Amino acid sequence: MRARRRPPAREPTIALINIVFLMLVFFLVAGTVAQPLDPGVRLVRTDALEGAAPPDALVLHADGRMTFRGTPVETPDAALVAEDGTARLLPDRDLPAARLVEVTATLRAAGAERVLVVTERGLE
Repeated sequence: MRARRRPPAREPTIALINIVFLMLVFFLVAGTVAQPLDPGVRLVRTDALEGAAPPDALVLHADGRMTFRGTPVETPDAALVAEDGTARLLPDRDLPAARLVEVTATLRAAGAERVLVVTERGLE
């Protein structure tokens, strides 16, 4: 009797091709598409700045109180809008979002063309 000859096992190349293709797609999506910065440009460092509020910002405290330049404010009005039509808000991180939207709408009704929300940017 002759032994039956088995065909050689095929390498799973399709699975390997799929993995390499998925890695390629991942790195294309995860990589930056924008051109890199000019090597001669040095960006501004903000890690040493003091955490002082801009002097022309309406400060919204967590409990809903408002102050402008250290003075309590009852209702935001046109006096809080800068000459260029911009109003700045400095909300506390614990301020309810509904209150922020309410104050923003009041400033828009008072004549503010743009309302900027001043925030803290975490660097780490």
